[in-house]
Amino acid sequence: MSDSIKNSDKAPEPVGLYPHARKVGNLLFLSGVGPRKRGTKDIPGVTLDEAGNIVEYDIEAQCHSVFENVKLVLEASGSSWDKLVDVTVFLTNMKDDFKKYNAVYAEYFKDNQPCRTTVEINALPTPIAIELKCIATL
Repeated sequence: MSDSIKNSDKAPEPVGLYPHARKVGNLLFLSGVGPRKRGTKDIPGVTLDEAGNIVEYDIEAQCHSVFENVKLVLEASGSSWDKLVDVTVFLTNMKDDFKKYNAVYAEYFKDNQPCRTTVEINALPTPIAIELKCIATL
């Protein structure tokens, strides 16, 4: 069984000591992927105050960005969007964001429907409202 670490030169840099993805056999496990842009601390749809606290955010803009980042990691690792088999979604505000997130999710996953779990969490390590943890085939 092969086991290798993969990183994308287009997806945002990890915020800790972990790879973007890890291949094990014919499976690809992605680390948590958020909506940040590579090379910056910019988060699409997020306005921060001087202290770095979220003033306002647009969950739809974050969804589009996080899905694009997942695609970048998949492609850099030898997989693709249509090979996703399991997606775990972390939202920081299920009550306010689930409906919009679910609508954007349906746009991206209309042709490929991996298993999905969506959970609300208290916070993420950066000021984002959504993060995805994915498994794909190669």
